[in-house]
Amino acid sequence: MIEARYFTATGDGVQCLLCPHRCRIREGARGICRSRECRGGSLYALSYGMPCALAVDPVEKKPLNRFMPGTRCLSLSCTGCNLSCRWCQNSDISQVAPEETDSTPLSPEAVVDMCLRRRLPSIAYTYTEPFTWWEYMYDIAALAHDKGLKNILVSAGYVEKEPLQEILPYLDAANIDIKAMDNDIYRKYCGATLAPVLENILAMHKAGVHVEITNLLVTGLNDSDGHIGKLCQWMVDNHLPDVPLHFSRYFPWYRMKATGPTPAATLIRAREMALSYGIKDVFLGNI
Repeated sequence: MIEARYFTATGDGVQCLLCPHRCRIREGARGICRSRECRGGSLYALSYGMPCALAVDPVEKKPLNRFMPGTRCLSLSCTGCNLSCRWCQNSDISQVAPEETDSTPLSPEAVVDMCLRRRLPSIAYTYTEPFTWWEYMYDIAALAHDKGLKNILVSAGYVEKEPLQEILPYLDAANIDIKAMDNDIYRKYCGATLAPVLENILAMHKAGVHVEITNLLVTGLNDSDGHIGKLCQWMVDNHLPDVPLHFSRYFPWYRMKATGPTPAATLIRAREMALSYGIKDVFLGNI
């Protein structure tokens, strides 16, 4: 546990400035992500140095199909997420507090050393929302960069501009999950908003980060031609036709189990639509 970055003191606690929620947190309470707590008028990152998941993955699993293909990465995660997606596939670690799951103390230096000893070329910050454990990710990424390792971000992209800009020099690749091109869906099903995600994708791309986009197609929610077309049009309008696009198959999980899995035909149709818009690389996942 270390003091967090990006907060300001208030009369009755603190206000977190890490993500667009800007949680006002009273003494002894935590923000939406469950991993940042107000103590003694300061904000602390409770999950710092305590990863709950470690694995060696193919980089294509992130998914990144056009960044160092054929290589493996050290995948790392701490608990926490600032979204509350009803279909979350990793809810057992993303929707819980640090003390509610198993974790292993591991310093940033130990993470980088582990990667070097296993001769892995990259580290992926993944599985939950890395921006909720920003301080830990930042410290690892800076060390990894100095050692010639690549840093991969797998995120929903819901973060404020300043913390994003600070870590951008150390990011080499990112897969950002766009839940839907519909702000009402973001609010109702994920507890967030769309605009910051789109702005952050453009900021990463402009900074030279290799970006790929994932869109999970949830049956009957965001899988219509209208939703798919809106995403493709946004990519074209913002000069992103070269950005790989992944349409991923949904399976019932967490708090959304009544809706059936995405039909294969829906994914195939989405790919054909994206190609017709001029998106050059379109992939299907979980199928």
